Amino acid sequence: MAGEIDEAIERADREAFTRQPPKTLQARINFLMKQLKTTKAVAQEIGVSQRSVERYRTGERKQPPRAIAERIDAAVRGRWQPQVRKRRQKRAATTGGITVETRARFGYTAPVGTTDDGRFRRLTVHLPPHYAQRLFDARQAGAGDQQLRQIIAEGLKEIYFQDGGARAMGLSDVTLNDIDYLDLDY
Repeated sequence: MAGEIDEAIERADREAFTRQPPKTLQARINFLMKQLKTTKAVAQEIGVSQRSVERYRTGERKQPPRAIAERIDAAVRGRWQPQVRKRRQKRAATTGGITVETRARFGYTAPVGTTDDGRFRRLTVHLPPHYAQRLFDARQAGAGDQQLRQIIAEGLKEIYFQDGGARAMGLSDVTLNDIDYLDLDY
């Protein structure tokens, strides 16, 4: 199951599409055939038999069960316009940065005499490119949702809580918990 951060990156990637993916079942299966080359590979990817793929491809079957339709949709969207995605991610990681919009409970470790009670905050913060690069690299390496959250929390600590070194210097650990929603834009 994909984590919240992974899903937010996928949503941001979908926003980059310059053309919409195929809409009909037959067109989607044909697109997957072009990408994966064989009916066997497509069948394995979406979890059906080769014969079912052939039926979808010819139009003999037009309405797969919802779970299979969702797997087909995910397989198509995951392969759609990879160059557009790469170009957009590269720009975010080198010059543009990444904008995080979230409502979540933030917890942190602070010096004695200050409050370290976690509380819900709604934040929209633009993180510099090196955080985008770390996030994309970690995701590519198969990092879990907790690791991706930590990268975003470190960025929020530096940019929002410490204002780039101008305040809250004693703040050590910031955690991102109980995410109500999280959206990324780059």
